[in-house]
Amino acid sequence: MLQSPVAILTGATGGIGRALAHTLDERGYRLLVHGFDTVEAGKELQDSLKCALYFDSDLSTQEGAMLLAQETRETFGRIDLLVNNAAVGIPLEHGNIAGVTPEFFQLALSVNLLGPWFMTQACAPDLRDTRGSVINMSSMAASTVSGSSIPYAVSKAGLEHLTRLLAVAMGPEVRVNALAPGLVDTERTRAWEHLRKEVIQSSPMRRSGTPEDVARACMSLIDSPYTTGATLPVDGGQRLV
Repeated sequence: MLQSPVAILTGATGGIGRALAHTLDERGYRLLVHGFDTVEAGKELQDSLKCALYFDSDLSTQEGAMLLAQETRETFGRIDLLVNNAAVGIPLEHGNIAGVTPEFFQLALSVNLLGPWFMTQACAPDLRDTRGSVINMSSMAASTVSGSSIPYAVSKAGLEHLTRLLAVAMGPEVRVNALAPGLVDTERTRAWEHLRKEVIQSSPMRRSGTPEDVARACMSLIDSPYTTGATLPVDGGQRLV
């Protein structure tokens, strides 16, 4: 009997994360949903899914990533998909160079870039065995002069190149791709009304994105067996204007 596939979804308790979790759940995935210091929200998400376990871990450390991968192996016995969605983005005007402390920059790099690296490293043997795939959550900020801060944008640019490098290093057994959302309506972006108005007025789709838009794009990469090393924009054309 074929076992249903297993996915690790990091950063699962935010708006995009929850949409990804429910979409993967509908597709029949068994899920290890991750968060950091979000136990209450994580348990609620776990209980809303058919077959899922919440695990709280700091993925900016190699130890945290290894614990998450090991918990998935022990619980589900395999890993078919890794979605690196966990990220931090503290708003800071790009012109405020002096406001970028070493701690600020280190946090962005540790969570947004090293976290996906540690997770991929920890899951690589399992993904090779299942001929699985990795999807990294990048941002439009990786390739445009935008983003909540310079450290955030730089971390996402690094993540896109890491995606390309890993696609070569892990092929042909494992595919590695990325998604690059533009403005997406979540709790975190609810107050960004000025930016939302600009997007609605100028972008080709005349609206901001939804978490479900990102989840559908994620499914399209999962369903594309000949696509690797790619970054798929999910921005309604925002990057074009």
